[in-house]
Amino acid sequence: MSSCKLTKTGLPETGLPSSRQRRDLLNSSNKRSFASLWMTDVVFLILLLIFLFSLPSKLFVSPTSYVVEASNGDLLSASIAKDGQWRFPVADNIPEKFAQCLVAFEDKRFYYHPGVDPIAMARAMRQNFKAKSVISGGSTISMQVIRLSRRESRTVWQKLIEIILAIRLEASYSKKEILKLYAGNAPFGSNVVGLDAAAWRYFGRSAESLSWGEMATLAVLPNSPSLVHPGKNSPRLIKKRNDLLDKLAVLKIIDQSTANLSKLEPIPGKPQQLPQNAPHLLNRFKAERSALKTGSTRITSTLDYDLQLRVSSLLKRYNNRYRANDINNIAALVLDVKKGTVLSYVGNIYQPENTELESHVDMIKAPRSPGSTLKPILYASMLNDGFILPKTLIADIPTQIGGYSPQNYDMGYDGAIQADRALSRSLNIPAVKMLQNYKYQRFYDKLKQLGFTTLNKPADHYGLSLILGGSEVTMWDLARTYMGMARTLNHFNDYKGRYNPHDYDEPLYVNEQRDKRFDEFETEVNSAIDHGSIWNAFNAMEELMRPGEEGLWEQFSSSQRLAWKTGTSFGFRDAWAVGLNPNYVVCVWVGNADGEGRPGLTGIDAAAPVMFDIFKQLPVVKWFKTPTSKLKKIVVCKESGYKAGEYCTDKVIQLVSPAGEKTGLCPYHKMVHLDRTGTYRVTDECEAPSAMVHKSWFILPPSMEYYYKIKNSDYKELPPFKPGCGDAGNNFVMEMIYPRNYATVYIPVEFDGTRGKIVLNATHRNANAKIYWHIDNEYVATTKNYHQLAVSPAPGKHILTLVDENGERLVQHFTVLEKEKEKN
Repeated sequence: MSSCKLTKTGLPETGLPSSRQRRDLLNSSNKRSFASLWMTDVVFLILLLIFLFSLPSKLFVSPTSYVVEASNGDLLSASIAKDGQWRFPVADNIPEKFAQCLVAFEDKRFYYHPGVDPIAMARAMRQNFKAKSVISGGSTISMQVIRLSRRESRTVWQKLIEIILAIRLEASYSKKEILKLYAGNAPFGSNVVGLDAAAWRYFGRSAESLSWGEMATLAVLPNSPSLVHPGKNSPRLIKKRNDLLDKLAVLKIIDQSTANLSKLEPIPGKPQQLPQNAPHLLNRFKAERSALKTGSTRITSTLDYDLQLRVSSLLKRYNNRYRANDINNIAALVLDVKKGTVLSYVGNIYQPENTELESHVDMIKAPRSPGSTLKPILYASMLNDGFILPKTLIADIPTQIGGYSPQNYDMGYDGAIQADRALSRSLNIPAVKMLQNYKYQRFYDKLKQLGFTTLNKPADHYGLSLILGGSEVTMWDLARTYMGMARTLNHFNDYKGRYNPHDYDEPLYVNEQRDKRFDEFETEVNSAIDHGSIWNAFNAMEELMRPGEEGLWEQFSSSQRLAWKTGTSFGFRDAWAVGLNPNYVVCVWVGNADGEGRPGLTGIDAAAPVMFDIFKQLPVVKWFKTPTSKLKKIVVCKESGYKAGEYCTDKVIQLVSPAGEKTGLCPYHKMVHLDRTGTYRVTDECEAPSAMVHKSWFILPPSMEYYYKIKNSDYKELPPFKPGCGDAGNNFVMEMIYPRNYATVYIPVEFDGTRGKIVLNATHRNANAKIYWHIDNEYVATTKNYHQLAVSPAPGKHILTLVDENGERLVQHFTVLEKEKEKN
């Protein structure tokens, strides 16, 4: 074989590469091409990723104003954003008028370009080149949105970035969303940002209600830095607006006559104050926003716009009247029972210019003494737990419990009074007697169960004063509890006698519906208070006399049936009124935010008239349906209100809670034995049983009888025993009214410096009986008819012994304090 000589190139002298060489050359070329393609792909991928991620997930991060709207969308209250701007959160929709004005003025090909308008940019470059200055930017609305979000100086490089980001914006957002971003973040002069804030600041109305002239004015504002304040450069602003109106007419968006009429409208001057029709709810929303789990600082509330304004106006009128008595604050809350929502929220009469009035304090959230407003809850609880029946007699006599002496508002005593009547008259002593029987620890637990959030101390701290305002509650908790009771009664048929625990949920003030689909499966057999007890309690609350109407309101068919209760705290610091029917709960508080008491500041005089006037603003509704299936018929003694015993003569049928079966029989009807004439009581010692007349008699204990017979002329006292036929030791005839057994008393010093006296008060069943008084076994005095005795015993423990003519004895113990500091 002949050898082949290679050239410098490595190829054979023949000039033809070998197959191996050709393969190597091809591989080398492919590698270079592949590397080039790979680098191109990487660069493209990097550029694509940069483009895709160039747009922030949230374009605008500036703080926004807190805004509360009524249920119909009208603005109630708003507060300035943290950076000092009036900037409302972007609305879900923008008015079509504004969209048409904006597109016509700023970007007529907005709906057709991809974020950049080459025609507009070319025109702007030509105009700027000819004028040798920047007179036109050629920016689209999308580019302006990017510029607003970046807030950077406008250089050629920044303009290029705007173009890229505008295209990217169009890839992620719809045209409608881009318009929303612009409308929500464009500057409108002064410290006003966004269309919604501008509409309210410049025209005092929502953007949806603006005219073509007003909308055109706002559409040209963001484009003109020299017109940043509508109150300046008015001619230029008017010209820009009018030019836009003519353009709208040319585009056939409006007709020329509409444009001409719109040109006659004045332009806005100084920015207006925003409405403050629910400032306290606005502050509540600020405080509870995180708990509400809403990302926006704007809510559409459940408040009825017209009702909120009417209630606010009504409270202002009453406040002006009460200010004459230095009563400075008033609040009201109206709830929709069936929806579980807030219809009106007036936390105070808002007067920020008078700082001494403390009108910024939201009295709906403020813990205050409830006065007597918890009494209906105690009444219903005792019915629910089988302690009383609706008309059970409750003692109403001078009472001293461990040094605590409650007093009725009228300072009088009824001796004994039906429980429902004691509630309707709001008597304190029967309420304390009822709580003493029910136990304050049990009632404390009941209030906790019902959701009262301000009971932050042990039950023993409050004691029996719990029922007379010794604790603190908020109007929110009080109204919510009564709303829960009303909702429970409304639902007795809906859940077939079971109970929905959501009835006592917090009232909603954000316009969103709670998911109720599973309520039927969450119902319970028992509740804090059953249907029958609530129904009886509301009926008892309905019987109150309305202020200024002398109890004759029931005769007018137009009057609403209401269950209601007033309350007055100790020292006349708080006046309350709460009322309800199947559809509404209204709660009113009157007083001073700083706790100063004022004479005449009572629930019946100050709060109740306001509550009734608020109810006049609400539709009249029918009364609660009787929960027949949740009530039981029980034979009741008409005189005592207890279950009828064997000696009860006058019996009635009452509908009561099934727990009423647990109550005791009437203790006041007893069998007495009389002589043939019925004039005297007798025993078998002096009268043959065959000659006796046996008769049922209504007998109250002496201390109750003493006051009861004064107000009940039909009460028949027991006849005396027949002479020579005493019953000593078998029937108590005396009772101490004051002091009670083992009481502690204090004897004050009189104005002249002498030691005062205490007045001992006793009663005897025989009005003509004599009582012989002894202190520490020493005779003191004798009384007849009215058994009262003024004495001044020495400090320390004493034994008081009373003996009547028949030898009946009553022994009591009491202690006299030595010093004022012991009393304190």
